[in-house]
Amino acid sequence: MPELPEVETIRQQLEALVSGARILDSTVYLPKVISEPSPEVFAGLIRGRQILSVTRRGKYLVFGLSGGYTLVIHLRMTGQLIYEEEGATPRHTHLILHLERDRRLRFTDLRQFGRVWLFPSADTRSQAGMEKLGPEPLSPEFTETYFATRLRNSRRSLKPLLLDQQVVAGIGNIYADESLYRAGLHPNRRANSLNDREAKALYRAVKEVLHAGVSHRGTSIRNYLDAEGRAGSHQDFLKVHNRAGRPCPRCGSAIEKTKLGGRGTYFCPSCQRDAR
Repeated sequence: MPELPEVETIRQQLEALVSGARILDSTVYLPKVISEPSPEVFAGLIRGRQILSVTRRGKYLVFGLSGGYTLVIHLRMTGQLIYEEEGATPRHTHLILHLERDRRLRFTDLRQFGRVWLFPSADTRSQAGMEKLGPEPLSPEFTETYFATRLRNSRRSLKPLLLDQQVVAGIGNIYADESLYRAGLHPNRRANSLNDREAKALYRAVKEVLHAGVSHRGTSIRNYLDAEGRAGSHQDFLKVHNRAGRPCPRCGSAIEKTKLGGRGTYFCPSCQRDAR
């Protein structure tokens, strides 16, 4: 699933590529990907609008459009949003936004879980679930004090806590595993069992791991491609995720894989002891 570094990579690229471009028309191949409004209304509303800004909230891409509208795209598990020249339509393409200069934004999603919303920017109703998100982990709002308080007040295991988008927005399976490894904490450790030093170590690890993921243009293990159709390179820098049976970079012990909260979870049994 594209996580914060992958979505931020796409955002940065699209900000340079499509800011100021006009959407001439749209083609909807799979109506269910349009969550709001109906696909027919969507096509009429988006036609002719200019893309004024490209921002991100958690794992959501947010496009500010002319005329006071906002377009939101969530890639979910296998979604791709590719900027390219007009041409043949590959399989699993569900939506195309046709742009000026014979260009397009093509939304492709093998698993069909990705979703698209279009609504008035001033609409104060719940939209796309973004109002429930916690602070951005690379923003000033994500402070040591905030994070330590959330840890101290929770009896949940660390891995599910990091994956909770209402606690912190944008972290998924890959970067939760990597953050816990960097901090030397077992993924099943109870959040409220951490001392101050451990809480600070995890806070720093989250920020460092996410920054590294962005600098490497994301992690391509399966489906992720950036906005120009290229794979990221952060998979070459992973320490534990997707490395079951391989030696730990620190101690040489074999990386283990378990299930935690229904998610495949990777850790070093020596460097990340469960000290509950």
